[in-house]
Amino acid sequence: MVSHIKKILITAGPTREAIDPVRFLSNLSTGEMGYAIARAAVQKKYQVTLVSGPTSLKPPRGVRFIPVVTAQELKKTCTELFPKNDCLIMAAAVCDFQPRMPNRHKIPSNNGLVLKLKRTPDILRTMAKRKGRKMVIGFCLETRDLIRRAKTKLIQKNLDGMIANYYDFKTHIPFGNRRVETVFIDSSLKVLRVPKQSKRRIANHLLQWIGGLCRQS
Repeated sequence: MVSHIKKILITAGPTREAIDPVRFLSNLSTGEMGYAIARAAVQKKYQVTLVSGPTSLKPPRGVRFIPVVTAQELKKTCTELFPKNDCLIMAAAVCDFQPRMPNRHKIPSNNGLVLKLKRTPDILRTMAKRKGRKMVIGFCLETRDLIRRAKTKLIQKNLDGMIANYYDFKTHIPFGNRRVETVFIDSSLKVLRVPKQSKRRIANHLLQWIGGLCRQS
């Protein structure tokens, strides 16, 4: 693993997959976490590139900002930029599915609609395969078995760390500008539970944690 990080590539926000020219599949991500990490990283004097899906947020000052829409665009951009960075923090919520055949024209609303879907690229796994001594940190969101599922994904994707978030629409909604509980898991499967706090504080905590992982390598 890299012993010192200077350049960080951060992804944020959702991706969108077109059903037709005006409709799409996506998710509830707002980009708040990824943007908070980018802001904190700039303040800590890292060179930061932020690649973001569609959000209502203003890019932090001091970052190189690259907007994308689809998972394929995100993959292409990460493939180009990752070799030029020391660390990838994959906070983007990639839409996992896309229509097999997007319609070229708007589908009339009085028509029945059956969507046939296919998986979008597993960008995190792809980047981790190419990391060499670089660091790759992933994010996951689960509605059950948080720790077990997060550890499984960390191992399967060969990550250096996983940030796991729990979602329950009644008790814990991690989207938007909310205080959230988070779990950090490193490659040795050591679990660090981070109590409920702002995403700004979680971002700072995350960067300190990553620094610690580098020193341990």
